[in-house]
Amino acid sequence: MKKERYLIVMFFLIQNIIHNLGHPVTPEFVRSLGIQDYMFGVFFATMSLGLMIGGPIWGSLGDKGKKKLYIVIGLLMYSVGQFGFGYSGNQYVMVFFRILSGLGVVSSITLFTSHLIEITDKKDRTRFLAYVGAAVTLGASLGYYLGGFLSTNLFMRDLFNITNNKEIFLIQAVLNILYIGLVMLLFKDRKCAMPTNKKTNAFESFKFIKQIDFKLVLFLIALAFITMGAINLNKFIDVYFNDLNFDTLELGTFKMVTGLVSLVTSIFLVPLFARIRKQIGLMIGIQVLASIIVFYTFRSSTFLLTVYTFYMIYIITKAVFTPLEQNYISSHAKEGEFGKIMGIRQSFLSIGMVIGPLVGGILYEYKPLWLFDSSAIAFLIGFGILVVVLILYKKEKIASENG
Repeated sequence: MKKERYLIVMFFLIQNIIHNLGHPVTPEFVRSLGIQDYMFGVFFATMSLGLMIGGPIWGSLGDKGKKKLYIVIGLLMYSVGQFGFGYSGNQYVMVFFRILSGLGVVSSITLFTSHLIEITDKKDRTRFLAYVGAAVTLGASLGYYLGGFLSTNLFMRDLFNITNNKEIFLIQAVLNILYIGLVMLLFKDRKCAMPTNKKTNAFESFKFIKQIDFKLVLFLIALAFITMGAINLNKFIDVYFNDLNFDTLELGTFKMVTGLVSLVTSIFLVPLFARIRKQIGLMIGIQVLASIIVFYTFRSSTFLLTVYTFYMIYIITKAVFTPLEQNYISSHAKEGEFGKIMGIRQSFLSIGMVIGPLVGGILYEYKPLWLFDSSAIAFLIGFGILVVVLILYKKEKIASENG
């Protein structure tokens, strides 16, 4: 069982290396096609729309069994989407392929996560979710670095015949197919935990929302705002590096450093924070600290020094927050419903991932600082909603104590 959990962590690491190869070249690639900058936000938002729609669907299907089948189908869709995005050459067709990529990739994100939760005892969940978070961030960072290296190194460009970076997306699609082979070889389904006489369908997660406790709904809304702020930071800092005349390798190096910081945090700090009993209070404090860091970082006169020092505190808080919120959300699901609850979580995350880049693209085009300020404000809104959740818990506790 323990080997199986580490296998899931390994899958997330490999997947995120491959799936982030194209990110450092995307701003430059989009501009090379004569497409306006605001479409960068549109492309990311439409992929996130696919994530939002697909998460609950794959989650419900996975709860019935055959997770491997749905993961493989989803990853194949992602390969087609990435190839189409790189080679279609038309911004409207590229939007379609972005949606397809999002619909596809969310299958593995949702089902690997729900599978890990199913096979892990409650006392160990936060720790292994932290390992997954570290694998995701480290994999993304390595993917950014390798993508930047492939696009800037003359030997690699000649070797893979990279002309205008569209070949990066072909490389990504091919590597993803090889990864599918690895999943088919190593991943094993568990027997379905749901009663066999219970009828389910692909859209059951959407109905399942009605059964969720109101406090959890508020928590998920807060998560959507927090995600909105985090995703805009993560994506538009790429464009910002480009605008400050840093090349893709320098961006990739920065992303790799953030991955290493997250890895160290997840291994050494998250287990310590997981022992704190007042988890919501900790998550509230993280949002306040994150907003302060963001407000300062992008006003600093020594930007590069600041992002490699002060901004890394934000990276640490983000690495701590993610496994805490995943564990909190999973604690509200019964056996056999982890796919649905994690699918719903993915939908709320994706709401932030859709709205954030759309609004962010407009703000960034007008004034970059406004985009980064909006991220800090989103963290503060999340903070406010989490405070309400905490108050409701305290009122509920007092009421139960008074009989």
